Amino acid sequence: MSQASAGTAVGSATHCPYCALQCGMYVAKGEISPREDIPANAGGLCQKGWTAAELLTSPERLTAPLLHGSPVSWDEALDYVAARIEAIGAAHGPDAVAVFGGGGLTNEKAYQLGKFARVALRTSQIDYNGRFCMSSAAAAVNRAFGMDRGLPFPITDIARADAVLLAGGNVAETMPPFVRHLIAMRSGGGRLVVVDPRLTQTAKMADLHLQVTPGTDLALALGLLHIAIAEGYADLDYLAARTTGFEEVCTSVSAWWPERVERVTGVPVARMREAVRILGEAERAMVLTGRGAEQHAKGTDTVTAFVNLALTLGLPGREGSGYGCVTGQGNGQGGREHGQKADQLPGYRKIDDPAARAHVAAVWGIDPADLPGPGRSAYELLDALGTAEGPRALLLFGSNPVVSAPRAGHVARRLDALDLLVVSDFVLSETAAMADVVLPTTQWAEEAGTMTNLEGRVLLRRQAAAPPPGARSDLEILRGLAERLGCGEKFPADPRTVFDELRRASAGGVADYSGITYERIAAETGVFWPCPETAGEPHPGTPRPFLDGFATPDGRARLVPVDHRPPAEDVDEEFPLYLTSGRVLAHYQSGAQTRRIRPLTQASPEVFVELHPDLAERLGVAPGDRVRVRSRRGAAEGVARVNASIRPDTLFMPFHWEGVNLLTNPALDPTSRMPEFKVCAAAIERCAEDGERVA
Repeated sequence: MSQASAGTAVGSATHCPYCALQCGMYVAKGEISPREDIPANAGGLCQKGWTAAELLTSPERLTAPLLHGSPVSWDEALDYVAARIEAIGAAHGPDAVAVFGGGGLTNEKAYQLGKFARVALRTSQIDYNGRFCMSSAAAAVNRAFGMDRGLPFPITDIARADAVLLAGGNVAETMPPFVRHLIAMRSGGGRLVVVDPRLTQTAKMADLHLQVTPGTDLALALGLLHIAIAEGYADLDYLAARTTGFEEVCTSVSAWWPERVERVTGVPVARMREAVRILGEAERAMVLTGRGAEQHAKGTDTVTAFVNLALTLGLPGREGSGYGCVTGQGNGQGGREHGQKADQLPGYRKIDDPAARAHVAAVWGIDPADLPGPGRSAYELLDALGTAEGPRALLLFGSNPVVSAPRAGHVARRLDALDLLVVSDFVLSETAAMADVVLPTTQWAEEAGTMTNLEGRVLLRRQAAAPPPGARSDLEILRGLAERLGCGEKFPADPRTVFDELRRASAGGVADYSGITYERIAAETGVFWPCPETAGEPHPGTPRPFLDGFATPDGRARLVPVDHRPPAEDVDEEFPLYLTSGRVLAHYQSGAQTRRIRPLTQASPEVFVELHPDLAERLGVAPGDRVRVRSRRGAAEGVARVNASIRPDTLFMPFHWEGVNLLTNPALDPTSRMPEFKVCAAAIERCAEDGERVA
């Protein structure tokens, strides 16, 4: 029994600062305990959650603004930033000032950041690091279903499934409380299929592991669909009643017979057939994708192929079945719904839609003509910084692109070319260390706001601790800048006031929050969007939005033909290995937070390179040796981990430290603008003890 259920006071009820499960927790006097009333974790936490309170008292907290590295007052810092913004805008135009946000910001901060860019700065140049997380899945499901919600069903539905296929997700390490739902599913007789080039901790618990060559998930999905159709698993009645496009897709996958797919992916035909049989014979089945399938220059098409498979089997829109994306960042869902993406306005509206512009402009009290149009996507924005045609100033909130962006060395050079870099953070991240101005902000437990977890449940994050003297919330920072830019009255700093405006701005949009209030969230431990405001009884929220039809004009889901293509950069004689990247259990994202928590750094102290024993023997590499990995963009070192769980042609490095993203390929998906994080061509060599290369 938890402390809460025993009736003992356990402190403020809030949510974990890390992944998109947004596990419920209590914080009291620096101690963490789990909540049992939030279905995502129901009393469980991972190592990161249990140690989250240590960051609140970190000796590395920033408590005074820094101007060119020296502490200054808030007035001096904000006066300087506002003056430089005005001067740069006057000299080069409003698009010379850019904004970069984060998928961990609360809904209120994401909303206010998008509004600040468009109203206070009048710039089109805003995007956020969530573009690096879920954008391919978002693009694919928008065109298939007409609406992007990571899991269009409650996470507890997973436990009721008879089969789950998880492509490119290692939830046992990235979000361990998620595993409880898979365990419950398997305990009830369900079966788990995992697609991954590594035998991860998640793959080890699977009934079937499909160990693909990196960059070939799309070919695998096409092969699975070919088998499903050929062996009679297509639900023809469902397809006729609820979808369009099946005939075209059926024709397109005829070219992807199983033996061809085996040659491309390395997955044996027998294992592909078994995976299809597991899904096809299940009464309730789910197809889920993670970053491993999505972070490619063809990620949108890869997700589309898995969606086509789910639709062919008749899964989406049936209770207990469906397609879903396992969102990664803490507010990866809500962060992309309310306007910090280059092409969006609040409520998941498109910024080039005249009706959307008119609605949001009315809420903001401005002329729709004054709203800028779409700007650059995340990597394109970073790539343009400091160039003749690009922004000359950047305001950055909740992100650390020096570590997290692809081709990170190039991104660091672009940041260095700016006339002004302003970073809001509560620690001196690698990006903040480059900034002209650093603004010390509050963190997760020191402020209130809402988050939207991976199942579309809007949750309330209550303030659980007082911030240190000198720190201000991002809402207060935006208010202070707006006052100096002459529009402070449009930017309240109170999160509840901001949320009430967000509700009005989202009303009638795809992501309609207008019927959600702080009081409802607290009383119901979360409310699923869409939840419009109604005149009579309150709208109950929408845990399963596709049961009665999809969010397309005719209510039918769209199957879209796609075709496989190789990685943007394939292996060759000079770079003969595939490099892929991912997370480890102890750390989160760029590691700016978790690398400052002692138990987590003890558990995973440094970057490593995982390689197969056969490759290690060929190179003369022993476990613990330092090795250097090279790509066409740079080099990075790490400690060798020799492990038979990885393919002999593949290397793996975690991305929580500076290093791996010096190597990754910034090739972009043409639809989502997602960079190809998950595969590039690489070479590896053992380092001598003094760090020099072995001859």
